[in-house]
Amino acid sequence: MGSDTGRRRPSLAPAILLAATLAACVHPPASSPLAVPAAPVASPDAPLHGIELADLDRSRDPCQDFYEYANGGWRAKNRIPASMSRWSRRWAAGEANKERVKAILEELAQGPGPRGSVSQIAGDFYAGCMDERAVDLAGIAPIAPLLAEIERLTTPVDLERMIVRLHQLRIPVPFLLHAVNDMHDPTRVIASIAAAGLGLPDRRYYLDRAPRFAETRRHYRAHIRRLLELAGFNVAQANSATEAVLDLETRLAQATLDDETARDPHELDHPTSVAVLGELAPHLDWSAYLEGLGVPREDLNVEQPAFVVEVDRLLAGEPVGHWRDYLAFHLVRSAAPQLSAPLAMESFRFEGGYLQGIRGQEPRWKRCAEQEDELLGEAAGQKYVERYFPPAAKARVEDMVRNLLAAMKESLEELPWMGPDTKERALEKLASFGAKVGYPDRWKDYSALEIRRDAHWANVAAARRFLTEDECSTIGKPADRGRWQMTPPTSNAYYDPFQNEIVFPAGILQPPAFDMGATDAANYGGIGVIIGHEVSHGFDDQGSKRDAAGRLENWWKDGDRREFERRAECVVEQFEGYFIAPGIHHHGRMVLGEAIADQAGVKLAWMALQRSLAGKPAAPAIGGLTPEQQFFLAWGQLRGDAVRPELQRLTVESDVHPVAKYRVIGPLSNLPEFGRAFGCGPGSPMVRQGAARCEIF
Repeated sequence: MGSDTGRRRPSLAPAILLAATLAACVHPPASSPLAVPAAPVASPDAPLHGIELADLDRSRDPCQDFYEYANGGWRAKNRIPASMSRWSRRWAAGEANKERVKAILEELAQGPGPRGSVSQIAGDFYAGCMDERAVDLAGIAPIAPLLAEIERLTTPVDLERMIVRLHQLRIPVPFLLHAVNDMHDPTRVIASIAAAGLGLPDRRYYLDRAPRFAETRRHYRAHIRRLLELAGFNVAQANSATEAVLDLETRLAQATLDDETARDPHELDHPTSVAVLGELAPHLDWSAYLEGLGVPREDLNVEQPAFVVEVDRLLAGEPVGHWRDYLAFHLVRSAAPQLSAPLAMESFRFEGGYLQGIRGQEPRWKRCAEQEDELLGEAAGQKYVERYFPPAAKARVEDMVRNLLAAMKESLEELPWMGPDTKERALEKLASFGAKVGYPDRWKDYSALEIRRDAHWANVAAARRFLTEDECSTIGKPADRGRWQMTPPTSNAYYDPFQNEIVFPAGILQPPAFDMGATDAANYGGIGVIIGHEVSHGFDDQGSKRDAAGRLENWWKDGDRREFERRAECVVEQFEGYFIAPGIHHHGRMVLGEAIADQAGVKLAWMALQRSLAGKPAAPAIGGLTPEQQFFLAWGQLRGDAVRPELQRLTVESDVHPVAKYRVIGPLSNLPEFGRAFGCGPGSPMVRQGAARCEIF
């Protein structure tokens, strides 16, 4: 439940996921005794941090299309770089942040510390990744032994053992086991088996007969064939293996829940004993599988039982040779970005180029920094927060979090449509919210990890196995509330429904989302909306199904739940009407949670801004913009990305987040405060009225 999309190509703040750096053993303080610094008092001619006046397109009417007004000037003057799928000042700041990370990693690579220290691990990993000549000379050799093992598989038992090997390397074929909090007792961690094993983004890409999906399948077929040829398959072998891979993946897709159905946690709630799982899928030795991953033989959850039944049927009924082809392809597909240039380029050509429209591959240092953060994020993240997230910034963000939680309390108390019993439970849940800002209080221990600077794939494999062992080690134990799901340099945020907590890594607490020199209006319109977004996830179409302890429980009175769903249907209909191309529109139910969170986030941030300004002298206009206008412009510019058409198509088909344009105009058009700030009259496109105006919180 992050504020951004989280499954695209890894990248550094403020891109979707990753970034990396590290430090010695000096931890920033977990909390600061310093008073929260007041926002600066701006004069009318002061520079406006957090908002770029030059980015406005003043030829546009903000009441007609605020997306173009707020950021159209930037998009007109700044083409999307070849290596990016979207672009804005926010994403440009992320690319600049990678330069910071690069400098830190280069320092560490020059003089790594004692073996087992975070400086040695991070420095040697980066040095090994940057040795492009050695990586290219190795070619397919780093994974050749494992490919040879796959080629020797002859029995279902052999297949099971190889599935364990690949799962240790975080290659989720044909299913995925991961550690989750028990839906009914979130204080304990259990294993959960999920549907996985597809190379395309979503089941529709296999099953939909529309021309755009058929075209993607043609490109995917060519991609499979090319990767296998690069891995040493001859033409005939590659052709045959390609058809086997597509056939197996299509059958897996048929058995997979669609994204909209899978958003309902009740659809994924199937507590199961290992014995019953064995009856459900008798051709898999589940005890041996769990033992291979070091997972205790205890009750677990099966998210999609019908999918597991189909996997079992295919393992028993399909020729072993087809499974060999399938496993070999997914090994190559997973490793290719870390192997020689021809393999890495083919991976990029399809995953980044065709699916997202990216025109050129990133320079190697950026890819190495991204890989480092993905695999060793807390080793590297220590130095990042030491240099770029001072205690004063942490204190100010924590103050904003308190204001946003207070705003949500006020909103819940005043909701006219929610009855007193449900409201009492909602306030109880809000009172139990936790919040993490910046970085963990306790860093992950990587000292047992063997990293060398002369074997890049071996380092990647070792780090993947480390992460798998680390995750599996939590299963069967009490939940550790100190663990983070994102690394400190990540430019994203999330709400954890099991822990009932909101989390904001240091990577997102940077300009332009958050700026120590910005006015309250700009900061609340930026990071404040993101904070409110994550708070409201606790009460959206999914979060509202969990109680204060994170348990899957209906704490709503029936009439209140029906009214919530009626109001949510308004949001569904609104986003169904947002098209990115003729015939291609958002799936309103799929983006419902994020759309609710965006709208609630803006409203809550607005309320929190009023709280922060109470009792202070009236803030002046800057650059002709009132504080109210500054607030909305901060959100419009933070989310006002230029996005390639290919990525927009991918987003509406497989992402729970709307595309950038509709994350700007969608929530704002429902807020009367926006219309008043810009003097928008009735009938303006940015002013939804009557039954068309959606409001939940």
